[in-house]
Amino acid sequence: MIRLAVRVRREQAELALAELLVLAPQGVEEVDLGDRIEYAVYGAPGEVPVLPDLEAAVGGALVEVVTTEVADDWGERWRDFHRPIDVAGRLHVRAPWHPEPAPGLLDVVIDPGQAFGTGAHHTTRLCLEVLAELEPAGAVMDLGCGSGVLAIAAAKLGFGPVAGVDHERESVAATGENAAVNGVTVVVERHDLIHDGPAPAAPTVLANLLGPLLLRVAADGFAGGEVPRTLVASGLLAHEADEIAAAFRVRTGLEETERRLGGEWAALRLDRPA
Repeated sequence: MIRLAVRVRREQAELALAELLVLAPQGVEEVDLGDRIEYAVYGAPGEVPVLPDLEAAVGGALVEVVTTEVADDWGERWRDFHRPIDVAGRLHVRAPWHPEPAPGLLDVVIDPGQAFGTGAHHTTRLCLEVLAELEPAGAVMDLGCGSGVLAIAAAKLGFGPVAGVDHERESVAATGENAAVNGVTVVVERHDLIHDGPAPAAPTVLANLLGPLLLRVAADGFAGGEVPRTLVASGLLAHEADEIAAAFRVRTGLEETERRLGGEWAALRLDRPA
């Protein structure tokens, strides 16, 4: 097994990540190195992206590329990277190999495979915190559902019906499988927010997306001109929050009612004026 790591300057990390995901749509591992961010992919020789492609993708953000061989027991040690989390005293998000939570917490079981997380990243956790404090009323749409963490948590919290979309077929499959394991129903479909038109809407929309894609959603609006009652936007860097909040206010009329920070990341709650 080969681990191929690309180290980029922090200020350009988000743009580099967006380009890298084109080469490695199954996902990358992220490591904070202070003034640099490291993104790593794993695979057998011949399966990982080649150096010229990487250099072309990340351009001037590139600091260095590091290739290492990974021990044969990597498949087991990889599990150690995932830790269960408690959210807002209501949710417990864990991988299948972690024990069940104490009574009183809603158990959300997410198998990350080797391509997704289980919810511990700041962006997902911030989104879960806001979601857990919403009144569970009506339908939910999860834009960029990934492994289905947010959609499944919404269903467990009492929202319904719950749906999700993602441009990756692997994500669509993973969300469906994880929903079944959790005993909830999530209607999940493939939808590319860049190429397939405006985002599908619901009274509550969850959008854990990169900043540029959130701006695209704001610019394109929602299918049928529908405006969500509440939009929870995460995946954005803290310094992008003002711009993204303003874009949704101007384009859709949604107003920022809450902002949460975690590390260098932010989550916004945007509500439709009464």
